[in-house]
Amino acid sequence: MALIPLNDGEAQGPAVLEARDVRKGFQVRRGETRDVLRGVTLRVGAGERVAVVGPSGSGKSSLLYCLAGLDPVSSGSVALFGRDVASMSGAHLAREYRERVGFVFQQYNLVSTLSGFENAVLPMRLSRRRVAADVVRSVLDRLGVGDRGRALPGTMSGGEQQRFAIARALIAHPQLVFADEPTGALDSENADAVVEHLESLSSSGAALVYVTHDPSLAARADRVLVMRDGVLAAELRGADGAAVLRAMSAPRAA
Repeated sequence: MALIPLNDGEAQGPAVLEARDVRKGFQVRRGETRDVLRGVTLRVGAGERVAVVGPSGSGKSSLLYCLAGLDPVSSGSVALFGRDVASMSGAHLAREYRERVGFVFQQYNLVSTLSGFENAVLPMRLSRRRVAADVVRSVLDRLGVGDRGRALPGTMSGGEQQRFAIARALIAHPQLVFADEPTGALDSENADAVVEHLESLSSSGAALVYVTHDPSLAARADRVLVMRDGVLAAELRGADGAAVLRAMSAPRAA
């Protein structure tokens, strides 16, 4: 396991995601701002798997949303596929999400009036792309919800909703997937199925950036970025779960 300075060892291959000196602050009361991201710079190459870890309040989820263009940065820049997110219109960003980007939300965000199957294929239908029903069923079967395709979200368990949300992000074969705690509501068996599906997607060339509190899941990534106090405190390569846990627990160097 190697602890690598963050300015060294740039991601290999063409960049699908680049962030430069990203800062994010929230106004907590008049005249007072709380900084949650304090100058984050990173690059993700095609096909890379990057895990983001850190203690609660470290800024890892805020970073994910800023990287994905779902939350504007206070300063700095984020580029998806070489284009600055700040320069994209809402329609352009929505098109990227229909065609090239997937996001697995921690709160699932399924449409309550649509069945699980309909939720899974929604981005494809919005982009007017066709997908064979048997392909969708194959993905749902691999995720363990093949028998729940007709169910509405309100009748599903949290774990079932999460797997349909994951299916929705993956069925379109995106080039970049963001995931916020993708296995948080799952038991170990279903979590393994989800991780295997995500990894199979990355093996076909898609990049994967995910936030997790699970050191063993983080260790399956090509790189682990350790957040602390709003900065990237360390980068790990070839780390096992124990090494990731130690890095998550270590104080940030001055």
